[in-house]
Amino acid sequence: MRRQRVMAALLAAPLGALLLGTLPAHADPDPKLTISDVQLNKTAVSVTGLDTAKVDVTVKAGYNSDNPQDENTVLTVYLDRTAGSGIIDDIGSVALKRTAGTLKNGTWTGVLNVASAANGTFKVTGVVKGEYGQMSSGFPEDPTLFDGPSLAVTGTHIPKVSHVQTPAVVPTGKPYSIKWTVTDTATGKPYGVPAALEVGVGTECSETATHGDAVKTDAAGNYIRSYPASDQGREVCGSLRTAPYPTAADRFYAKRSGVFSAKPSKTSAKVGTNVPVNGTLTGHASGCPVNLQKLRGASQWRTVNSAMVRGSGRFTLTATPAVKGKIYYRAQLPAGCGGYIEHISKTFTITGL
Repeated sequence: MRRQRVMAALLAAPLGALLLGTLPAHADPDPKLTISDVQLNKTAVSVTGLDTAKVDVTVKAGYNSDNPQDENTVLTVYLDRTAGSGIIDDIGSVALKRTAGTLKNGTWTGVLNVASAANGTFKVTGVVKGEYGQMSSGFPEDPTLFDGPSLAVTGTHIPKVSHVQTPAVVPTGKPYSIKWTVTDTATGKPYGVPAALEVGVGTECSETATHGDAVKTDAAGNYIRSYPASDQGREVCGSLRTAPYPTAADRFYAKRSGVFSAKPSKTSAKVGTNVPVNGTLTGHASGCPVNLQKLRGASQWRTVNSAMVRGSGRFTLTATPAVKGKIYYRAQLPAGCGGYIEHISKTFTITGL
């Protein structure tokens, strides 16, 4: 699952379990595909900034099929990092087309586009039928393993994608904008030329997505996009791509706020009695965790119960007075889920009887 590991590394964000966080199930290599040789016309390349170095790829292979629909089968060669460090651990070629021989005993050729972000040494480890990241029978197939040649990449002035959101926290039901910026990690400055950027929303940001919208930054490396209120709670992403794989990316949920409240069904109850605490959170918040917290001492709040926001935006917590007297509670929405900042309800009391 080479593409999944590339995207997961590029787009990892401290957001807990994201809608992108679950990778597709494991799939075995295609049993019809056999590889006899893989050649690269270069053993080393140097590439800087937004440039790309091209390496010719030749694969001798066979695809054991009599289906006429397989006559136009394309192949993708994958390389894994064996030395150096960086967020790109593996890269893939463009779709290689058969240029000689037959489907069952042929030669496929094409190119490997190498980005500066691939600084280090990469080795051919396998070949897969289809284009980079292509879905097959619902899941990407694992490459057919092949111990191939290595490629040493000297990458300098590696690009970075970052963002600034306006406003910094978006109220529920309001639009917002994001300024995407591409800069040189070596200097912290733009490259002085437009960069080809892809921006996406929701499922376009998943590991199995192929592309967002293709746009161009200005010479200062900036591209500003407006997002409607309906995009709140959906992941947004911006990435650079060296065909066909992503080489730098930024993904996140826009920071937002909603109207958050909680109220107990009773203000007094016998000790040990469960008291439902009903609350609401505006916006698309289904599945977000909510905590019931109890005050200990003068200022220490301790979580005593948790629940999830339902599709209606409502949630129900349970308070259980453990002692007689007035007990102070509040509801808390932790920061992170769907981009929400932390929310704290008004403090309320339940008196234990």
